[in-house]
Amino acid sequence: MKKLLYDLSEFVDILTPEAEALKLAARFAKRRKEKKLTQRKAAQLACVSYSSLRRFENTGEISLRSLLRIAYAIGYIQDFEKVFSATAVTDLRKI
Repeated sequence: MKKLLYDLSEFVDILTPEAEALKLAARFAKRRKEKKLTQRKAAQLACVSYSSLRRFENTGEISLRSLLRIAYAIGYIQDFEKVFSATAVTDLRKI
């Protein structure tokens, strides 16, 4: 996948994968801190490398498997049940 030079959301109010990844990482860091876990301890509990967890919190980049592991480790795996669960409306005549 080609890395973008600029994230469009920096210029206009639009959802982009890059912006959402950073928001997700910030929410994870907040929940981790609420549970009084260091990055090292959270990585250990999730069986992911410390560098992967640190990179996720700083850049939003992480593999899906590692993201699922850290969500499981801090008790948020159920949130993934909602991903892709709603039917997207593409034609108002079909509602």
